[in-house]
Amino acid sequence: MNVHVPLDVAGAWARTAPAWLQTRLAAALAGGLWAMCCSAHAELVKPVDFMHKDWALQCDNTRTCRAVGYQDEAGGSAPVSIKLTRTAGPSTPVDVELRLESDAPIQAPLRLMVGKTTVTGLAADSTLTAAQARAVLPALLQGTQAQVRGASNQTWTLSLAGLNAVLLKMDEVQGRLGTPGALIRPGTRPESAVLPPVPVPEVRAVKPVPTRPSDAALARPIFALVDQAAVKDTCNQVDLAQLQVRRLTASKVLLSLPCGMGAYNSGALLWIANDRPPYAPSLQATDGEFDADTGSVQSAMKVRGLGDCWWTKTWQFDGLGFTLSSESGDSMCRGFAGGAWQLPVFVSRSVTAPAATPFRNP
Repeated sequence: MNVHVPLDVAGAWARTAPAWLQTRLAAALAGGLWAMCCSAHAELVKPVDFMHKDWALQCDNTRTCRAVGYQDEAGGSAPVSIKLTRTAGPSTPVDVELRLESDAPIQAPLRLMVGKTTVTGLAADSTLTAAQARAVLPALLQGTQAQVRGASNQTWTLSLAGLNAVLLKMDEVQGRLGTPGALIRPGTRPESAVLPPVPVPEVRAVKPVPTRPSDAALARPIFALVDQAAVKDTCNQVDLAQLQVRRLTASKVLLSLPCGMGAYNSGALLWIANDRPPYAPSLQATDGEFDADTGSVQSAMKVRGLGDCWWTKTWQFDGLGFTLSSESGDSMCRGFAGGAWQLPVFVSRSVTAPAATPFRNP
């Protein structure tokens, strides 16, 4: 798998990342990678993340916000999580989802109990009905913990420590503070004051042209021109036999070099270059696997060896370079195999553009 977690959204993990990775990611962000992702007419809204105690918040670039809570790590409960999702705009509802994990088979039906409120008929992965969500949300805001119980007295305990702080941040991001629809600090400001949703930006998608048989011979001369010191600083393992050239357009190619980047993650350095001298290779702010069929680069990183939380990111070739097309993850690692949720950080809509000019033999 491949490492790529922006410092401003990866939470606690990014702050403890190796210095070489922090430096590289900071440089990518400073270079305007995030701003390059969107169409020229789209409103730019920076994603917001926030974490407090056992709860975390992720608001994406459309102002849709998702709050997730887990069991207290020291409490001994099997993994349990609730996700609260709210889109931007006046008077929007809060969607509630439940997810459980256990070493033993989970026997439904399950019931969720918060204070004097009980919701029944649930499964290990459940989306509450609108009526159930309206009933349970006020109880969550007033409690200190919630419990889920199964048919055979299996019990999961969800911590509510940090929930109010996280939802207060959600209200702030969506402009709800002081309005009737605010979750934490409602007031008399009109709902019309709530910030609207931001349209999903468009990302131009161009399919690369087929690679030529002769392109493989470009690997060594192009690589000879790249910044070798940067390669050594970034990669702790380098195998030049794995250098690969893929064609992007009639005159541009992509050079990739897989390299080790961590104890249980790996990545690849990518350069766009001319297919004839001067090659002028340009290092890309991406580090994943290139898919020649779609023209995308996909990266995934597990935050720790257990693999209970992941970050994923995708860039799309737009005819000139690679632009961010999606990003999601969850920085709270609480024992769910493969991670409990993938919380969108950046979303976009792909717009297929004409294929790059194909190469034809003279």
